[in-house]
Amino acid sequence: MHKTHGIGLTRLALTTQGGRNYMRSIQTLVISLVTVCFAQFDAYPQAGRATKPTLVEPSNTASLAQLSTSLQDVARKVEPSVVQIFNSSYAVERGGEMVILQQRNSGSGILITSDGYIVTNAHLVEGSRRLQVRLNAASSNIGGRMLRATLIGKDRQTDLAVIKIDLEGLPFLAFADSDSLSQGQIVLAFGSPLGLDNSVSMGVVSAVDRQLSVDDPSVYIQTDAAINPGNSGGPLVNTAGQVVGMNTFILTKSGGSEGVGFAIPGNLVSAICRQIRVDHHVHHHQIGIAVRAITPAMAQALNLPVEDGVVIEDVGPQSTAEAAGLRVGDIITKLHGHPIQNVRQLALNLYSYEVGEKAEMAILRGPETLSFSVPVVEREDDPQRFEDLVTEQDNAIAKLGILGLTIDEKLSAQLPPLRTSGGVLVAAKMAMGGLSRFGDELVAGDVIHSLNGAEVEDVTSLRSTLSALNDDAPLVLQVERMGRLQFVVLENN
Repeated sequence: MHKTHGIGLTRLALTTQGGRNYMRSIQTLVISLVTVCFAQFDAYPQAGRATKPTLVEPSNTASLAQLSTSLQDVARKVEPSVVQIFNSSYAVERGGEMVILQQRNSGSGILITSDGYIVTNAHLVEGSRRLQVRLNAASSNIGGRMLRATLIGKDRQTDLAVIKIDLEGLPFLAFADSDSLSQGQIVLAFGSPLGLDNSVSMGVVSAVDRQLSVDDPSVYIQTDAAINPGNSGGPLVNTAGQVVGMNTFILTKSGGSEGVGFAIPGNLVSAICRQIRVDHHVHHHQIGIAVRAITPAMAQALNLPVEDGVVIEDVGPQSTAEAAGLRVGDIITKLHGHPIQNVRQLALNLYSYEVGEKAEMAILRGPETLSFSVPVVEREDDPQRFEDLVTEQDNAIAKLGILGLTIDEKLSAQLPPLRTSGGVLVAAKMAMGGLSRFGDELVAGDVIHSLNGAEVEDVTSLRSTLSALNDDAPLVLQVERMGRLQFVVLENN
């Protein structure tokens, strides 16, 4: 049986005269039915088919064309400042025997100055042995070529890094105030998803201050603009072409975009970039407290006067918070006049303070509202805090690619108790330097106690031992890392 859309007709194979008469009768009946149908359509035109194609009103057509043109203008403005980043690194896989694997990662970055500073995600440049950048063809007359890049600094806590290429006169993007974003606002995500360079997708802001958990101080912009592997490090921009965030990760069950993407807010990206460019590291400030979000169960069990907000669950001994008079169980209601309703708001507001400034806090303690002024200090357990004490001219240990400090009494007082006295503290990694080696990696905060079995007393003795070794000799350093002794093995590439 063959059916058309509408009336169903059965094809009959009739060969007799009676069959032919029967067929003529059927045809006459069908013609009559069709005539009646058309007569009814004429009598009731609203029930029949449209006799003319439906057209979009001219005003609507103009609006859609204007929107399309505006988005094209934004894409043309933004794309020259978006780059592709390629990172080559080595990983050691230990099984029955040690195997050295070469890894290649790629992602995106944003040009933020005309002289080649680029911001991207820290996880893209982790363990880098060779960083390369490919500019957009529209950005300069060398677009499409691979350029060597230098790592200026990175911060694992915020997953941000700044790298640099030696080129002038480049296009770059400006930052917008990400605090002014609204849910439903149109945004565009740029980058190189799955290695496809110069791609753009459009969506809206799904949420402006998304936390992955109520006690997580990290906050993200959530968007349904398509973000896939390779978009990391690319810009999320508003309709003016300004950076409101940096694409960072997605939540997915399939491995691809499912419309739940996250970007680091532009205000945070801008602040971290400024610190890395000026100081080559990020200042993580503290006042000496640990906090958590209040839940209804906590409020009921502890008889708290509120059912949401932020409660202090620990005050560090000898901290500025303890000296100011803060106590466990205090509820933070305001910081510098801004209401504090969750951990995210507290963390973001603390980023605005400089070391030495005082955080003005309003505290609810029982029925009383109290005011406290708490000095902001550098976080003592941050291994990067010693970068301010070194320079490449005085502290470089070129063969290891680090900036080192001799551990004396003054420096020892700023460190946790060491398993072995003396040694050299890894204060920072050099922006450039070090022989090309693979294997383990020294990190800021490591204390080097020996090199190839020879004791390391200070920076001078470390340099002397290194200079006596051939450039292709393997290096085995005994380091103390977070209270644990371990060997760091570096081999010639």
